Amino acid sequence: MTVERTIFTAEHDAFRVLARSFFDKECAPHAEEWEHAGQVDRELWRKAGAVGLLGWEAPTEYGGLGIRDFRYNVVMTEEYVRSGSTGFGFALHNDVMPPYLIDLTTGEQQRRWLPGYVSGDIVTAIAMTEPDAGSDLKNIRTTAVDAGDHWLLSGAKTYITNGILSDLVIVAARTDPGAGHRGISLLAVERGMPGFSRGRNLDKIGLKAQDTAELFFEQVAVPKRNLVGELNRGFYHLMAGLTQERLACAVTSTVIMERALALTTDFVRNRRVYGNPLSELQNTQFRLAEVKAAAEVCRVYTDRAIAEHVEGRLTADDAAIAKMFVTERQWEAVDACLQLFGGAGYMNEYEIARLWRDTRVQRILAGSSEVMRHIIGRKQVSEA
Repeated sequence: MTVERTIFTAEHDAFRVLARSFFDKECAPHAEEWEHAGQVDRELWRKAGAVGLLGWEAPTEYGGLGIRDFRYNVVMTEEYVRSGSTGFGFALHNDVMPPYLIDLTTGEQQRRWLPGYVSGDIVTAIAMTEPDAGSDLKNIRTTAVDAGDHWLLSGAKTYITNGILSDLVIVAARTDPGAGHRGISLLAVERGMPGFSRGRNLDKIGLKAQDTAELFFEQVAVPKRNLVGELNRGFYHLMAGLTQERLACAVTSTVIMERALALTTDFVRNRRVYGNPLSELQNTQFRLAEVKAAAEVCRVYTDRAIAEHVEGRLTADDAAIAKMFVTERQWEAVDACLQLFGGAGYMNEYEIARLWRDTRVQRILAGSSEVMRHIIGRKQVSEA
């Protein structure tokens, strides 16, 4: 018995039809092309904006719908994965950026950025990670020196999603060198600012179609009006945004398990071994049973976390549990599914191979599994 999902309404179901139709038409057919190119077609962003798949949380006066409901983000992610699409960095744009671009911006900033954010004319990114500072944001070295009416931003960031295509990048920088994590601020850097450059489109194990880049800042004059949020409160702004980002990882990993299970079930029914379908072997059925059970359990927990988040009750610790547990089970499940494909699973022409490559990063991004265990364990010990 599959547990019935109860978190969606008729409005979400209608949005699901729209999202799936878009991904089937505009994304899935180009997966192989974009894998070789290392990025998606820039025009895809504008097409997505034109049909209402970007920035719907923005106020209506800037083209959005003013809807703050994470279930729409869930629908987008689920249908994207189920369609077999790849490379489109909408998840960062829709899931990660709203707390910064909508909650922390001034009216003047919103007038400048939100219309393009909604239409797809402005692709967004957030630059936290540095060569020597990943999960430990307190150790970032990028600096912003007060120069009167602007900041002089210097430093380097790496592993930045949407790094090549982005037009607006929120950069974490140290504005008070002696204050530790209390001296970090968020500055918005716009395409074309002198001193702002992009390095390589990084050669990753997976997510080949998703542009991920190094970013460099050499004395970039960032206007004071581009400060996002409060001065020297950037670390706290970033921490607040991570709860939703980590839940989004659990959402993605859950639907990936379901996608891998569907692909593998279809394959073993048609693959014959010693004259019989591979699906008739007990080992095959045992492996599929394990994946099915993991996917069902993760689905129930993740849906519960989604409901809690929509109601404003999801804690950072609960999001860490979802992120750590679900991404770990997802990796085990996809690996088990690939094994059932045999040699075919090692061929890139099969989607299961791409899923295996692409989803390894789920245990790393938004805080590695080790960091999640630290958060969960520290909370457990403090409550004991």
